[in-house]
Parts: sequence; C-alpha cells; structure tokens
Amino acid sequence: MSVNKIILLGYVGNDPEIRYPEKDFTVARLSLATSEPKGIGGAEVTDWHTCIFTGKNAVIVEKYVRKGSRLYLEGKMRYRDYEDRFKVKRRAAEVEVITFELLGRSGQ
Repeated sequence: MSVNKIILLGYVGNDPEIRYPEKDFTVARLSLATSEPKGIGGAEVTDWHTCIFTGKNAVIVEKYVRKGSRLYLEGKMRYRDYEDRFKVKRRAAEVEVITFELLGRSGQ
C-alpha cells in the first residue's frame, strides 16, 4: 500500500489563473505560501506551492478566492514533464487539490 496526500494551510500569493480546456470544464491554478519559523532566531522560511483545482472546485475558486485569501487544502502531489520555449526539458511539481476550505483573507 502507498499514500500520496498533501495537507496545506497558507495564503494565496496571486489571483487564480482560470482556463477552460473543454466546454463546461474549468481549471484554476494558484500559488499558495506556507511559512514556518526556522532556527533559533525565529526567521520565517516561506515555501510556495503550485495548486491545481478542477471542475466544481475550480468554479468556486474562480468566484471566491483572491490574492491574500487563506486556504486549507488537501490533495495529491503530481509531477509533470514539459518542454519550455527554449526546448529545455523541465519537470513541474503541483498539488492536485481534492478538497479545500476558504478561511478568510489576510489580516482577518
């Protein structure tokens, strides 16, 4: 047996990018920042996660989520190979979101 589960709680770093690859199917993409204290000095280290929402989740994100929104989400890690515009092979790590909760905006 194996498990592929990601749980994140953080702040949205940009307004969602919305695409419609097929009729009546929506895909939303956004960056989520998570921070944690590191070391004795307590300086925060921030990690950025690319999150992909599809279907009904993407429709909700399109309507209600903006830069600064606080999100709790659960999903799976996915890796995607692609070629950039210079024909260099790249690999992207993305969180495929299964469920999420909108917790408010920054400072609320």
